[in-house]
Amino acid sequence: MSLSKTTNTYNRQNWEDSDFPIVCETCLGDSPYLRMAKEKYGKECEVCARPFTVFRWCPGARMRFKKTEICQTCARLRNACQTCLLDLEYGLPLQVRDAALKIKEQIPKSDVNKEYFVQNMDSELAKMDEAGGKCQNASDVLAKMARKAPYYERNRPHICSFWVKGECRRGEECPYRHERPTDPEDPLSNQNFKDRYYGVNDPVAEKMMNRASEMPKLEKPEDQTITTLYVGNLNDITTEKDLRDVFYQYGEIRNITHVAHQNCAFIQYTTRAAAEMAAESTYGRLTLGGHKLNVRWGHAQARKDKETTSIAAMKETKMKPSPGLPAPLPPLPTELQNNFFNIAPQTVPVVATPFIPVMPTLPHPSMPYMSTPLYPPGTSK
Repeated sequence: MSLSKTTNTYNRQNWEDSDFPIVCETCLGDSPYLRMAKEKYGKECEVCARPFTVFRWCPGARMRFKKTEICQTCARLRNACQTCLLDLEYGLPLQVRDAALKIKEQIPKSDVNKEYFVQNMDSELAKMDEAGGKCQNASDVLAKMARKAPYYERNRPHICSFWVKGECRRGEECPYRHERPTDPEDPLSNQNFKDRYYGVNDPVAEKMMNRASEMPKLEKPEDQTITTLYVGNLNDITTEKDLRDVFYQYGEIRNITHVAHQNCAFIQYTTRAAAEMAAESTYGRLTLGGHKLNVRWGHAQARKDKETTSIAAMKETKMKPSPGLPAPLPPLPTELQNNFFNIAPQTVPVVATPFIPVMPTLPHPSMPYMSTPLYPPGTSK
């Protein structure tokens, strides 16, 4: 009995032909010289089962060969990479992006409806510059979880199955990794293209969403009079104008105090609502001059002065003794204040210095003669 074939098998006008793939920077690799092998209609799309042009390349040294898995029409519908099926803008799984942006995917999953939908969307996407499911308003969760740089560790080769069984004889020339595999019960080991594309039951997405829910949040101070934000880890060349250009969009700024020698600044807003909006929008994701800035709430100066005054008043006031405790000891006498071991002072006897007569000196011949007594007056010879 022959198997039934879809309309894509006979309708070659729907087959996709392209000159270059839609892939992310991570899948391309870090090598500036890249050679791709192109095979026209070499494979069926993993989503819509439509033949398309397959590209195959090696991202770099000691990395595995990669190829496109879905057609460009399905990739543009979801703004995803044709190889890893991650979002092209944020580098995150599609399930995470859809949950953050609250996107409900309308792509049908049945074969007949899928073929009709893809044919219509293919003609519409040819007239559009952007993908159909892309949203321009980024959320806070995506900004925190988005990858700012390519993650080339994802291009590593697979684990050598012969080495796991102890039968690999290639040694260092083996193109696969000689590492122990992960636990087979680990949900990350069970992944497929359709779940990742539709954003359903993706274990990588669920792991990232659980991690995002545990991220620290900036708590608002209870004192409603606080409208100052502390900004730390500033660059040496950052000026007050640079800070004003970044923070003025959240509300009217009353004052900016830039402490250059400590690489920090204090942004004071006129209203509390503007300060809260700035704190929520910049906490953990503000970069200026190549440095990631630390945004915190400031402390009320009046409260600091009040605490300092209260501490000084407590030091000046004499505390009353608690009842039931013995009275304090009397002060030490003056003569014992510096005598810590209570040692009696020793008296040193005074010895009279004997008189030693001074012999006279002979005068110089040029000087007149002066008689010098040998003994002081009042003494006997």
